Amino acid sequence: MSTTTSPRQAPLVFRGARRILVSREFSVFAALALLIIVTTSINPRFLSAQGISDILLNSSIFVVMAVGEAMVIITRNVDLSVGSTLGLTAYSTGAVYAAFPHVSLVVVFVIGIVFGGILGAINGLVVGAAKVPALVITLGTLYIYRGVNYAWAGSNQYFVGNDPAEFGNLSVQTFYGVPVLAIIALAATVIFGIYLYGARSGRDLYAIGSDPSAARVFGIPVDIRVFGAFVACGALTGLAGVLYASRFSSVGADTGTGYELQIVAAVVVGGVAIFGGSGTVVGAAIGAVLLTTMTGALASLNVSKFWQQAVVGVLIIAAILITRLLALRNTRRLKVSEARNV
Repeated sequence: MSTTTSPRQAPLVFRGARRILVSREFSVFAALALLIIVTTSINPRFLSAQGISDILLNSSIFVVMAVGEAMVIITRNVDLSVGSTLGLTAYSTGAVYAAFPHVSLVVVFVIGIVFGGILGAINGLVVGAAKVPALVITLGTLYIYRGVNYAWAGSNQYFVGNDPAEFGNLSVQTFYGVPVLAIIALAATVIFGIYLYGARSGRDLYAIGSDPSAARVFGIPVDIRVFGAFVACGALTGLAGVLYASRFSSVGADTGTGYELQIVAAVVVGGVAIFGGSGTVVGAAIGAVLLTTMTGALASLNVSKFWQQAVVGVLIIAAILITRLLALRNTRRLKVSEARNV
């Protein structure tokens, strides 16, 4: 028995396919696929089983952090303290295991997530109370959190990946061949992606990013929503801190230094508008994978670190310009549509 697509269904399918093909997320994914294909053609070992595992493991931590950062940027804010938050939560993980060697793995994750959430809440409270741009506030907390970490850690380092073995094995365990860390990152992306798409409070974040004043007029609790976004960002960064401690074993005072710019870059490259109001956590996650893969690809091709950073800079500028051009194009389309309806 053959099945046919009705005339009404066919255009709907085509419209859905077209929407996917022209989306920013698909373009970033296509760039990632092209990067992998080109690199593999030059260095076939890049896409070996171990190479794929390394890509997934190296990008997992960045993906979790990018999902949290995307939620803040969507509200027309930014959190520059994520690198320091990662450092503090990663070091606290080592401190917990040093004090309580047999503590449950679940408890360690809860401590990391809650600690990160508290640091994010501090950012959200100060931003809301001071009515000062988040860029300024989180730049300050970046140094404060880093200073606290230096005062706490000093010259000490914890090698938490060695003992207990259960914690260290997280970075090498797989589920049907997929690293557990990658599954955790995927779960975080899916959960918060559904939240932003399906929950009213999630959709409120886009309204706030588009026009905070209009959002207040429509009764959206702007301060509470922005506070929640910072808490979510901090909690996800805390989760990333625990994953970092498992992945890289050694944690110290300088853990996470410089990560904040890489995370913001990943989010912007992934299609989240730096001016707020548009983008998805899926795009941010793909952007994180793209930047991580690009770094590994350039390293495998023996490209100097200077040029690696230069390429990332070009990507950021290109992403911002593309976002701006798309915004202008949409504005022109709206004006044309309004003119036709008059």
